[in-house]
Amino acid sequence: MTNQSTEFIPFSKPQLGALEEEAVLKVLRSGWLTTGPQTQAFEEEFAAFLKVSHALAVNSCTSGLHLALVALGLGIGDKVAVPTWTFAATAEVVRYVGAEVVLIDIEPNSPQMDMDLLEAQLAADPQIRGVIVVHFAGAPVNFARLLELKSIYGFSLIEDCAHAFPVTVTHSQTGLPVSLGTLGDIGVFSFYANKTLTTGEGGMMVTSRPELAQTLKQLRLHGINRDAFDRFQSKSVAAWDYQIAQVGYKYNMPDLAGALGRVQLKRAPELLTRRREIAAEYYKALSSLDWCTLDPWTDEHSWHLFTLQLVPNARSWNRDQLIAELNQEGIGTSVHYRPLHLMEYYRKRYNLQPEDFPRSCQRFLQTLSLPFSSYLTDEQIQRVLSTLVNLGSRL
Repeated sequence: MTNQSTEFIPFSKPQLGALEEEAVLKVLRSGWLTTGPQTQAFEEEFAAFLKVSHALAVNSCTSGLHLALVALGLGIGDKVAVPTWTFAATAEVVRYVGAEVVLIDIEPNSPQMDMDLLEAQLAADPQIRGVIVVHFAGAPVNFARLLELKSIYGFSLIEDCAHAFPVTVTHSQTGLPVSLGTLGDIGVFSFYANKTLTTGEGGMMVTSRPELAQTLKQLRLHGINRDAFDRFQSKSVAAWDYQIAQVGYKYNMPDLAGALGRVQLKRAPELLTRRREIAAEYYKALSSLDWCTLDPWTDEHSWHLFTLQLVPNARSWNRDQLIAELNQEGIGTSVHYRPLHLMEYYRKRYNLQPEDFPRSCQRFLQTLSLPFSSYLTDEQIQRVLSTLVNLGSRL
């Protein structure tokens, strides 16, 4: 067996235990595996956690983003603004509904969408009827400015909260604490394997608007007006009866995932605390180095990712060389993200050039995501940091 000090440290790993195992076994023993009482309870508990009226579980964040666009009536003839600094899902769902993507660059000293650039696009193009913002790494966008723009231009606002659970911020208009995901028309969360709260695969849509909640509920399961659990558990003679209220999709969350989510939700404060502790250790060790920079610390952060940016020309090596060296030392890393305008599909469809989004391009060449998850031990954290500091001094 490899000594623990030399074992490979993966970039991310879910933290699951006996409680999660028992929850899944309970579902397996129940005889009901698809959407049912566990998923319904997870929705209620998630809504209470975020203090939002409606939470609807789906099989992925991507599914939820797609349904959000459909429910808001966005489609052919419309445009939707999204950051170029994001994962594929944020933009591809816009194409699912036949709308066109308008990419927006990041702020000068931040990975979040630049609201000045967004405003310029909104003022120039009335076809932009929707905006999807991403709270990158778990830190909020400038939502005070965003809500101001929404009031002026009247666009539908979707929050891509794939990174942003749990994060509470102070509302710019009311001064009250609110959760990210509850600021726009619809917020969508991810429970992928590397998230603070994981169900393996899965997501949650939240909204305070009852008419949107009803539409989303039907859309996620073929447009049927009755849940499968309701129909199959009913004692009525007409238990089989249902209507197709609209054309829908097969995006529902099974009870196996819902059961996992309920346990993980109870552990969310504990898991977030651990992520904050790890982030603090990273900051303490890395903030004084002359060859890298860190995004500003904020307490309003879920710490889904921890990224650093290399200072241009500070050393003779580049980001890719550093990744290779870390890998040889048994440390996994990642890069978030290659900007969408550099991806073949968007580059060709919209005739984009790298220099069209200079800030994202520069960040892409310099950024690196370190191992980051609540699974990390103190020993592993110190190994990551000592290896990184040593490599930075000798390469």
